Parts: sequence; structure tokens; C-alpha cells
Amino acid sequence: MRTVMDQEINYQRIEQAIQYLEKNFQRQPELDEVAEVIHLSPFHFQRLFTDWAGISPKRFLQFLTVEFLKTKLHESKNLVEVAEAAGLSSQSRVYDLFTSLEAVTPQEYKQRGSGIRVEYGIHETPFGDALIGVTERGVCWLSFINTDEDPHFELEKMKEHWYNSVFHHDQMMTTSFIEKIFNRKSAKAQSKIHLLVKGTNFQIKVWEALLKLPLGNVTTYQNIATQIESPKAMQAVGSAVGANHIAYLIPCHRVIRKDGILGEYRWSATRKKSIIGWEMAASEAIK
Repeated sequence: MRTVMDQEINYQRIEQAIQYLEKNFQRQPELDEVAEVIHLSPFHFQRLFTDWAGISPKRFLQFLTVEFLKTKLHESKNLVEVAEAAGLSSQSRVYDLFTSLEAVTPQEYKQRGSGIRVEYGIHETPFGDALIGVTERGVCWLSFINTDEDPHFELEKMKEHWYNSVFHHDQMMTTSFIEKIFNRKSAKAQSKIHLLVKGTNFQIKVWEALLKLPLGNVTTYQNIATQIESPKAMQAVGSAVGANHIAYLIPCHRVIRKDGILGEYRWSATRKKSIIGWEMAASEAIK
């Protein structure tokens, strides 16, 4: 059985491989070359990457090319339109986590948020270490921890965001949530995840729009702005996407530029690419 340390090292290797493949994609480096860069034998690298992503490294990177992403943008726009026309909600996504979102504005939280108990833990995920916070009303925080970052930095940000709350470390309790969130089988079993968010009315509209985007698809800031009936508010949409404090579950990583460029991500650009490629592989596997 792999230890947490093994899993953390393996994700770091995956990151290195993605960065190298992306940098040298045009000349199509052989498996042996990439394996040498991350200090593994070709056999172990192929097995590690395929076990993590479900597909080969080269196929994974094809998902992240500009032309492929442009195609996905067109498909995604149609998917959202079809879903809305059929009256489907975020609970109707195929092979994705069912999420229900409960929201409070900063003012509402200030008035009645005192005493909320937040259980938290730091866990290994397919995309590196993450901090999760859970209340009786649902997941209120999920953030990735960068390799060179002190985990307490993310913990302090969570405490600052939910400033009236009482915090308690409970690794065992939060483990069950992490397993449900990142386990593909539980996603397929349509496990429902409740979310508790705090934001402005505009931010909440943006986050709700993100929840409508199916697994393995991407959208643009312009599409989100149009969807919430604020077509000229792209900059505000970008700010709302960046302010999301529940990573992965509210899929801000699925928002990219209209030219097919993935762009930056609050928790590192490489991690964004890892998540998008991983989700596309999962989505392709069930077609």
C-alpha cells in the first residue's frame, strides 16, 4: 500500500512530466526521455502516469493542446444550452459529483455566522496536498497546497475567510469527504456533496454557473458572463472565479481563455492542466 509520502512524490513527478511534455510537445519526446527527466524507468513512468490519469502521457497532453480545447469550448457551449433548455440542473451532470450550494452573503454571515464549527484536515489528493474545511451544512473550504508552501498559510486564509467560526482539526472525519470527492467510483455512484459558500450575490451567480458545466468540458469568461446575463462583466467574472474558495468542487479550473489558452490558476497553472486533463480522460472513459 502506498504511503502518503509516496503519493505526494508521485504527484510531483506527474507535474514534472506534464511540464516537460508541454514544453517539448512539438517534437514528440519518446517515453524514455520523459522517464529519465523524472528519474524513473520507462516502465515505471508509463505505469505511474496511466494509473493516475487512465491514459498515456502523450494522449493526456493532446487534451491540453489549443486546437483541442477550442473544440471543447464549442461543444461545452452547446451542452450548457441543451441542458438549460431541458430544465436540467447541476444535479443532472453525467459522471460528476452532485453538488448543492447553500450561500450566505458577507453581511448575512456577519449577523448570524458566529459559532459555526469547522472541522478541517490536510489530505493527499490526486493533485497534491489539500486543505478541506467541513461544517454541518457542507464543505466550506477546499484549497490545494503548493509544494513550496507552508500548509499553515492556507489554514490561516480559511480562518480569515470564516472569521467568526470555531475551528477543530479532525483528520478522520474529513478523510471521508476527501475520499468521496476524489474517488472516481463514488462520483460515478452520484454521491451528493453539499457546499456552504460566502460571497457577494454576483460571485454566487458565477459559482452557480460553473456548477452547470459538465465534467471534462471547459468554458470561457465571456460564456459565463453571458450565462448570468452580465455580458459586459468579464473582468468581474474573472475576479469571482479567482475568489472561489472551494477548489475542484466549484470548478473554476474549467474556465479558460477564448483562444484556447488555459491561463493562470490560483493553485498553480500546472495543477490546472493536471485537473482538466484528468477530468477529460475520466469523461472519455465513460463515453
